[in-house]
Amino acid sequence: MTISIQTNDFDVNVELQALRAGCADPGKIGAIASFIGLARDLNDGDVVNTLELEHYPGMTEKALSKIEADARARWPLLNVRIIHRIGTLLPQAQIVLVLVASSHRAAAFAACEFIMDTLKTTAPFWKKEQTAQGTRWVEAKASDEAATARWRSVGSNAAPEQKGS
Repeated sequence: MTISIQTNDFDVNVELQALRAGCADPGKIGAIASFIGLARDLNDGDVVNTLELEHYPGMTEKALSKIEADARARWPLLNVRIIHRIGTLLPQAQIVLVLVASSHRAAAFAACEFIMDTLKTTAPFWKKEQTAQGTRWVEAKASDEAATARWRSVGSNAAPEQKGS
């Protein structure tokens, strides 16, 4: 299985080894791109004490599987691994891991970015921050929606224009 929703932390080295071992022909791997998302200790000017991540079981896995399938349809990928944590996390804890293996770096980089951009806007996760000012839900950012919209405007095997931030 290439998709995991879990409360436990992940070990990037273990996951890289599993990604490589899970390829039908590991000798074809020429590139692995990765993204690791971390819980911030500061958001909107406030110190964040904890971040609580919730999801919709069943629906979340289905959404992540669709994102992965869309990436595989766009690029020649050899393997993909997506891990997203749920539960209460401390600042700087690992939240999400995206690993993409391909024969060439361009496909690996583009697919990794596509998966993360799309996950941010279409996967049913909810974030709640605990700050000194109280508890608040984290709203979606316009920049995340813009990143996903750029992918809709480009053909397969293409990456959107470089982002300004």
